[in-house]
Amino acid sequence: MNTLFDSTNAKESTPKPLKGILFGDGGSRGNPGKAGAGAVLYDDKKKEIARMGTFCGIATNNVAEYTSLLTGMKLALDHNITDLEVRMDSKLAVEQMKGRWKVKHPGLKPLFERAKVLEEKFQKITFKHIPREKNKVADKIANEVMDRN
Repeated sequence: MNTLFDSTNAKESTPKPLKGILFGDGGSRGNPGKAGAGAVLYDDKKKEIARMGTFCGIATNNVAEYTSLLTGMKLALDHNITDLEVRMDSKLAVEQMKGRWKVKHPGLKPLFERAKVLEEKFQKITFKHIPREKNKVADKIANEVMDRN
């Protein structure tokens, strides 16, 4: 007889984690200048799930980088990702999200705080700095957004 406290019941109610890999990149033509952000989300088998670009208006490169992070985190949540690996070529955003560097610029603080709120919605999230050459798809999306605006 199964009871409320049987381990089999607990296993059935715990959903299997859904893993995702997010590449994010932001850019600004001028600093500040016309800015765009790109995010592309893959499953753990490296199959693309979704992509999105966001126009940031006139903004700094760092604002665009954080916008790409926020855009990508929302994409991941919309696709029920529970375990997310974030890969960005912005050392600043990665180190700040890891808690290694302080957020000093007042324009970045609200974006950082929004990212921290979204971070809590994942069971697991990691941030990894990657070379720019390994972030070509997100970079292309950011540039396409800037070209259109």
